[in-house]
Amino acid sequence: MASPTDSRDRRRNDRRGRRAEAIAALFLWLKGYRILARRVRCAAGEIDIVAAKADTLVFVEVKARATLDSGWNALHPAALRRIEAASRVLAPRYAGQRTTTRIDAVLVRPWALPVHMIAVRREGERWS
Repeated sequence: MASPTDSRDRRRNDRRGRRAEAIAALFLWLKGYRILARRVRCAAGEIDIVAAKADTLVFVEVKARATLDSGWNALHPAALRRIEAASRVLAPRYAGQRTTTRIDAVLVRPWALPVHMIAVRREGERWS
């Protein structure tokens, strides 16, 4: 049975994650991206933001961390493989006329502008 503290921590983390996703979506929108969906779930996993710009469909992973280093470290290969698997399942739903697909990340830190890391993963690249 989960303790009340675990439950509070989970709710707090969920609120922080939702707030970071809202900040990231606004940030991307201000950069000219069209936000197609947020928190999309499928059997392979969850995508935080699905966005588009020109002919590119972008699957965005959002990380709320205290520092850039901790945010970058949270994007380990296993997490990126999970995001890639979910993006492959979801791409046909959102692709339309878009010909390019990529995975980006947005790192959200307290009292700082978000950092948009473009093409953390491009379609067709292999993991090392």
